[in-house]
Amino acid sequence: MVEREPLVRQARLWFGLLASVDRRTYLTNGLALMGFKYAVDAGAVGLATGRFWSPLDYLLPFYLLRAEKLAGAPAWFLPAFVVWTLPFLWIGVAMTLRRAVDAGRSPWLALAFFVPLLNYVVMLTLCGLPTVPLSPREEHAGGRTVDARLVVALYGIAAGLAVALPTVLLNVYVLRRYSTSLFLGTPFTLGAVTAYVFNRAAPQGPGATAQVVSLSLVLLAGAMLLFALEGLVCVVLALPLALALAILGGIFGRAIALHTPGRAGHLASLVLAAPLLAGLDEARGPSPTPPYQVEDSVVVAAPRAVVWRQVVSFSELASPTEALFRLGVAYPRRARIDGAGAGAIRYCEFSTGTFVEPITEWAAPGRLSFDITAQPVPLRELSPYGAIAPPHLHGSFRARRGAFRLTELPGRRTLLVGATWYELDIEPRTYWKALADPIVSAIHRRVLEHIKRLSEAS
Repeated sequence: MVEREPLVRQARLWFGLLASVDRRTYLTNGLALMGFKYAVDAGAVGLATGRFWSPLDYLLPFYLLRAEKLAGAPAWFLPAFVVWTLPFLWIGVAMTLRRAVDAGRSPWLALAFFVPLLNYVVMLTLCGLPTVPLSPREEHAGGRTVDARLVVALYGIAAGLAVALPTVLLNVYVLRRYSTSLFLGTPFTLGAVTAYVFNRAAPQGPGATAQVVSLSLVLLAGAMLLFALEGLVCVVLALPLALALAILGGIFGRAIALHTPGRAGHLASLVLAAPLLAGLDEARGPSPTPPYQVEDSVVVAAPRAVVWRQVVSFSELASPTEALFRLGVAYPRRARIDGAGAGAIRYCEFSTGTFVEPITEWAAPGRLSFDITAQPVPLRELSPYGAIAPPHLHGSFRARRGAFRLTELPGRRTLLVGATWYELDIEPRTYWKALADPIVSAIHRRVLEHIKRLSEAS
């Protein structure tokens, strides 16, 4: 028992939120943990890739540098790398929070630990700030402590993230599926676990619980950006659904904590819920993918024969002004064709690459139909690390075929209709279809309006 006491004290120092941390303790423990983690990281990267993981690789948070070093590692390596990092993140946040309080600064300064480069500035500053003497009130209370409500909130957030982030990694990088358990089960479980831990020791209000759950979800999104697991666009698109489910999970977790306080079995059930759902999804296998159709039209003040020439191939489009495309969603630039008639190959060049479109129906000047046999990624993700490539960019959205229909109207006008058939391999499809349809429609409108301008100017 005596031998275990130093270990218990050290664990409380690292993982707890109550013991004060002076600048000497902060500096010595920080350097020791950084050295230990770097040694393990360097050894693991060397074994997995055969490359040297330098101290600069460890200290600089630039993903492109790390991606080059981690290229060729097994698929499980990145998820394992992230999970291995999580305890060190918690230790860093917990000790930074208490060091800030000890130095008379705001405990919220600990959030800077998640901001690349700024975290080093904050840590170095805290290493130099002296302990602020206790006020009479603090002396009477037995010392300076972190607010109890903040402590339970942080424990709740940590518990939720400890469940949610590995579940995301399991689904995306191990099972390679953007399944129902990922988009529905993970945020619900995150909310339930966070709320349960937050309310377990003492009842907290529903409003405060919702705030803590929301913060937990925002930090999960931030962690995915921090580790370059996702880009900003897709995180923002997923956030409305995830927030609603997290709040529902929070209501559920709070109810369990209030009605059955102190029973650890309920927490274990919540923790296991998301991984079990992922396993069930994997056992069930992928569900059939139905094709979705999006159709848009424009009236062109030009004869069909004139419009047809612009449909088959069109010149360079102007740079987009729409926020959607400026944020990274792929947009068309030009189109060209090799050959004529069925069997010809049309190439529609987008901002992210080229669609290859073998012509299947050439009924000039009334209808042009084509399959899509190759396509680029649907967007360039926004990330502080530059170009990243989350797995969902490859295969979650697949355009299968397209068509243009030209109908003659009175007054030498033409009704031009553009249609695209696409598939989604991402759940829940109903939610993502509601987002994908307007995006496909915006692409249609960009092309149709360009063809209209060219035709009417001919």
